[in-house]
Amino acid sequence: MATWEPPADVAARVGELTDLELLHLVGGDGPALKGNLEMAKRYNATPIVAGRLPARGIAGIAFTDGPRGVVMGRSTAFPVPMARGAAFDPGLEEQIGDAIGVEARAQGADFFGGVCINLLRHPAWGRAQETYGEDSHLLGEMGAALVRGTQRHVMACIKHYACNSMENSRFWVDVRIDEADLRDLYLPHFRRCVDEGAASVMSAYNKVNGDWCGGHRHLLTEVLKDDWGFDGFVISDFTFGVRGSAQACLEAGLDVEMPFAWRVKRLGRAVRAGRLDRARLRDAAARLLHQQDRQARRGEPARYVSEAVASPEHRALAHRAAVDGTVLLQNDGLL
Repeated sequence: MATWEPPADVAARVGELTDLELLHLVGGDGPALKGNLEMAKRYNATPIVAGRLPARGIAGIAFTDGPRGVVMGRSTAFPVPMARGAAFDPGLEEQIGDAIGVEARAQGADFFGGVCINLLRHPAWGRAQETYGEDSHLLGEMGAALVRGTQRHVMACIKHYACNSMENSRFWVDVRIDEADLRDLYLPHFRRCVDEGAASVMSAYNKVNGDWCGGHRHLLTEVLKDDWGFDGFVISDFTFGVRGSAQACLEAGLDVEMPFAWRVKRLGRAVRAGRLDRARLRDAAARLLHQQDRQARRGEPARYVSEAVASPEHRALAHRAAVDGTVLLQNDGLL
């Protein structure tokens, strides 16, 4: 089992932070009520910021969503992942990821939440068009390609971990599954993207075997961080991703509550009273800073200009993806 240790410089920076500053890192920056109202009017019109501490030189994360391209502004609208998956072309998907990463940076974001790799069980699922299909291997290879492409420029988040494949009861369903099926069918594509170096994982809304995914120690810590050696950070799905005790979610392996300041940031009393393990809080902060440091060392700033958004090259790439993903069956005379 892997035990992650942060780089020495990251550990030193985390050690200088106060309890209040540590709690600031593990949640969104904006006020919850106002932020949710604004988000309902126009989702992600600008990057959603979390964990920004200018006094400490910590830039935080600036989130933008996907997966059909950057949701902000007049960004290039790529075909849905279901169509891109039909092309069976990871190289093309990596190029799309590169374009998405450039357009995100050109609009002030550095964290892309559009790598949706949930396994499609039924076409009536409301997010069916956001994933690549029903095959775990295809999900892993296409998701890894999107991670490679986007992470030339931004941090990539893979979602929704795990067993999230229905719409009507996604906020309360309890998915019952044995360990063999979980690891053989529903988790390999997540591991593939983790092995590719994905910076972040988003937990799902649902329960798995009785525990909410946002507070699921087996999924978040034992499997993701210990078994797979994940060195990134785990964010909650938006607004309702932390269920029950915020402290329990953090202790189970959640690192950042998104998208606004809400439950986790109210844990100051628990920290001061010694009820919340400071080591877990420092680990969450270290994971976030570690990935931010990686992000700061990559990129192509000359490309992050307004003209890159929906550029002719990116529109041509979207057209190519649409053509390559159009699959026709040949009638060989039987019909």
